[in-house]
Amino acid sequence: MNLPDGKFRHESLQDRKTVKALLNALTKGIAAGEITLSDDDNELSLPIEGLMTLRIKADRLDGACRVDLRISWTEDTAVENKAAPQVK
Repeated sequence: MNLPDGKFRHESLQDRKTVKALLNALTKGIAAGEITLSDDDNELSLPIEGLMTLRIKADRLDGACRVDLRISWTEDTAVENKAAPQVK
């Protein structure tokens, strides 16, 4: 599966219930092996295989609270190359 490169960015003001639903959708995508993000403007699909790096940072300063969650991984192109026919 060779998907095109791309970026997806979204920012909005949401209540706790909606944020929880979005995080649940992300966990379902991780469990299924692919995360697909979309809005009115664009869509980006990210296949998941192998190990993932998880980074969580949190801080509180003068009443402003923040949690940063970063999950990263590298697509396994070796599997794709093994499955592709060899031309000599």
